[in-house]
Amino acid sequence: MWRATIFTLFPEMFPGPLGLSLSGEALSRGIWAMDTRDIRAHGLGRHRAVDDTPAGGGPGMVIRADVLGASLDAGLDEDDRRPRLLLSARGAALTQVRARALASGDGVVLICGRFEGVDERIVAARNLEEISIGDYVLSGGEIAAMVVCDACVRLLPGVMGAEASSVEESFEAGLLEYPHFTRPRAWEGLEIPEVLLTGDHARIKAWREAEALRITRERRPDLLKRS
Repeated sequence: MWRATIFTLFPEMFPGPLGLSLSGEALSRGIWAMDTRDIRAHGLGRHRAVDDTPAGGGPGMVIRADVLGASLDAGLDEDDRRPRLLLSARGAALTQVRARALASGDGVVLICGRFEGVDERIVAARNLEEISIGDYVLSGGEIAAMVVCDACVRLLPGVMGAEASSVEESFEAGLLEYPHFTRPRAWEGLEIPEVLLTGDHARIKAWREAEALRITRERRPDLLKRS
């Protein structure tokens, strides 16, 4: 079973949206599992402190390496070989290719940072890989962890209704997805493109490929440069 273990200061945020829709149904059916670990359980002193001021000065607070290290050590078995992903704005970008690779394994360990981040020493000491869901900053890693889980869980066998759904999507072929239409045929003066109503599968396939290329060229030309 694919399993996500999430280290967070706010375990009550989970499963959140992951308990609904496709991921929630898959969770209830036992296709995947999720467990949370409260980092603050290993905090220091009677107030369970988890952070301290940055060495060298500066704003904000930093999660301590000793606290996070103790939490990871207590929450994971020594032989757990799942990727340990630290949600971080400076991490490598989560891509569809990476999501598919993660979904093909045993699961993930997700570490949710807060404040200014975590003590750098924990990254090397516990073999963490930094990963980012986009070029922006969030208040913490919890929402990003949900994104990683959702991107992976929907790719697990038995989660999506049609197998083709997951291979005809944006980014799967290095392009954004083609436009979709459904009934009614005409709506507010706008009609479904005639080619989609012909039943000619070769023409429909060619139209969709051309539209995917057009949309990618207009909106994400960087994807074309990568290929």
